[in-house]
Amino acid sequence: MTRNNDELEAVVEKASVQRSFTSRETPGTLYLVATPIGNLEDMTFRAIRTLKEVQLIAAEDTRQTRKLLTHFEIQNRLVSYHEHNREASGPELIRLLLEGQHIALVSDAGIPAISDPGADLVRDAVAQGIPVVPIPGANAALSGLIISGLPTDRFLFVGFPPRERKGVNKLLDSLEGESGTLMFYESPHRLKKTLAVVAERWSGRRMAIVRELTKRYEEVVRGTVQACLEHAEQNQLLGECCIIIEGTRPNEGGAASSGEANSGQWWFALTLAQHVAHYEGLQINRKEAMKMAANDRGISKRDVYQALLSNSED
Repeated sequence: MTRNNDELEAVVEKASVQRSFTSRETPGTLYLVATPIGNLEDMTFRAIRTLKEVQLIAAEDTRQTRKLLTHFEIQNRLVSYHEHNREASGPELIRLLLEGQHIALVSDAGIPAISDPGADLVRDAVAQGIPVVPIPGANAALSGLIISGLPTDRFLFVGFPPRERKGVNKLLDSLEGESGTLMFYESPHRLKKTLAVVAERWSGRRMAIVRELTKRYEEVVRGTVQACLEHAEQNQLLGECCIIIEGTRPNEGGAASSGEANSGQWWFALTLAQHVAHYEGLQINRKEAMKMAANDRGISKRDVYQALLSNSED
């Protein structure tokens, strides 16, 4: 049997090895330098030293980065690299790296190459055998996760959800069975719309809205998705937000068709009144708590109301 070219290439391909700190003249090194996400003290000593030592700093927003550089008395050459010029700027940066120049890539805040075009530059550098070295620091998603109070043993970074309702629903469809904690970014003016879509299917899941991280007005809103939505509707939440949502629980979602199947549900050992009380304990109003209990059990909200009414009369 003959093999096609792709199969032959896969057979002979060898793993590449990067030794980040081996002495060499060429190529140069691409440093991914984390910058503050709010407080200037988020900056590390190593990040400052690296920005002073490289020949060139590529920034998402040169005006924003110039303020940071001025604060730390860094005067190196600054160029622009962002979503709208990456096709032109990227190849030029790769050329300079191949010639032996060391370049630092920074984003407006946090670790570069996460949900920004820096990932394309890293990909191209790796393809050319250029060493890529991380200079770690602050990250909004992980900072939000560790203060959310939700599980941290397994998590998934989702980034910014789509702008349109249809796109958000499609994204949530793909995440329906994800057991890890979900981490989203969202802008303040789209927060309520996004939470409203999420609440339609995951209203009882625990979540946290984390905003203004490491700044003076840092704030965490914790509760169910429904409770956090109601808070967002009643209060103006400013600043970029991290949305942290718990993953799916075992057997979450569908109604059971028999007592044996129900035994796998988290609420199986609860009475109907206790089931409703559970949701009320999560700061959900009684009407919504009854609706959620009805959905869990696969019965109508009217049945829940009638059952609770009968119990109260007894």
